[in-house]
Amino acid sequence: MKNKIISSKLMLLLLLLPLINCHGSYLDYTDALTKSILFFEGQRSGYLPQDQRMNWRGHSGLSDGWTVNVDLTGGYYDAGDNVKFNFPMAFTTTLLAWSVIEFGEIMPPAELRNALVAIRWSTDYLLKTVSQPDRIFVQVGDPVLDHNCWERPEDMDTARTVYTVDAPNPASDVAGETAAALAAASIAFRPSDPGYAETLLRTSTRVFDFADKNRGAYSDNLNIRDGVCPYYCDFDGYQDELLWGAAWLRRATQGDNYLSYIQENRQTLGADDNIDEFGWENKHAGLNVLVSKEVLDGTTYSLQSYKSSADSFMCTLIPESSSSHIQYSPGGLIYKPGGSNLQHATTITFLLLVYANYLEKSSQILNCGTISVSPSMLRKIGKRQVDYILGENPKGISYMVGYSNYYPQKIHHRGSTIPSINDHPQVIGCNEGSIYFNSSQPNPNVLVGAIVGGPGEDDVYDDNRDEFRKSEPTTYINAPFVGALAYFAANPNVN
Repeated sequence: MKNKIISSKLMLLLLLLPLINCHGSYLDYTDALTKSILFFEGQRSGYLPQDQRMNWRGHSGLSDGWTVNVDLTGGYYDAGDNVKFNFPMAFTTTLLAWSVIEFGEIMPPAELRNALVAIRWSTDYLLKTVSQPDRIFVQVGDPVLDHNCWERPEDMDTARTVYTVDAPNPASDVAGETAAALAAASIAFRPSDPGYAETLLRTSTRVFDFADKNRGAYSDNLNIRDGVCPYYCDFDGYQDELLWGAAWLRRATQGDNYLSYIQENRQTLGADDNIDEFGWENKHAGLNVLVSKEVLDGTTYSLQSYKSSADSFMCTLIPESSSSHIQYSPGGLIYKPGGSNLQHATTITFLLLVYANYLEKSSQILNCGTISVSPSMLRKIGKRQVDYILGENPKGISYMVGYSNYYPQKIHHRGSTIPSINDHPQVIGCNEGSIYFNSSQPNPNVLVGAIVGGPGEDDVYDDNRDEFRKSEPTTYINAPFVGALAYFAANPNVN
């Protein structure tokens, strides 16, 4: 009888084990952090190093830049295609660097190294794009031709058109974001590689001057408009990128010239607009949080208007606040209209955690009308978003590929969908890949760590690579999540 009881308990345990493991993995923030950084290796363009861990990928884009006699190899493909769009790539770089700046000290040392490697893969490329005076290369690859093919990057034979902006044509947005990326990265690298940090900072100041002198949106240039639009047009204006770039240069240099710039240009460049947006196109909420640090530190009260806007943004996220207007899905996910919703959830979560740290270090709380909001309350909102993405949602699915036992199997991503060159060495041409796109089978290559666009406002998600807004991962969804996961890996018990 005793043996039968033991056998019954053992059987019950075996039946429950998958559920236990699945639920436990949702709370393994360190594992998620590792995978969120590993994802960037799957997006690499150029010559891959010997220590490449995403080993189903191979070299690609090796002739990038040859048509303009410049080496433009390297960098990242932004999503599931094979184009290098500099505007979102630079934003991705800024957010990876900001993650290291704010949370690098609490990252496991190995993951801090991996994060710096991920940043440098991009900054090395961005330095190439601004290597010539009064010129910036803003994109490599014809997106129309590329999007008409379904082929892995190792085989791509579509035009690797280089899109260029020369002064005095405007490129304030992409140049301003590039300046921000290089300045932020200079801070991240300063402790470990001061020489490289100095190169990044010196280049950042030059690129910012180009952005400021040649004001306007890069997508307004008729010679490149058809290549950058409608994919990464600047719909909301270039002004925020100028302030964003200047703010990062202020943080990196502590220079009074950049302090004056963000003070004097706040109203003329419209920093009061769109304070509840933060993403590759609109930097306002992130700008206000970034700049408010100096106010909270008690060093620069003249920037108080930025802090007021940061406070207002945070209050919109508090459901009990009278100024709350951010939507939440029934399952608790931050929702903003438009495609690829998790890009909003991850950036907003990152800002919640950064601002909570700023408030805590200055022993302050946030006043939202009649409600007082503590740093811990902001962190709880952020944790709810992280946990939702990792699986604590109505569907019980992790929206990070390769994390937990249940995650999207059919993501919208060419390299993941088509057999790797290791398994299928023969070239798979432009139209030959469509059979893999239309297949009902899971992707053969697991893009570990990729966060897909995610569910809609109703928490519904169908694992369908044809629904690209939901099933396509992007670098700028992952980048802020690196910082959020770093925080919760070190502080998993926030309740």
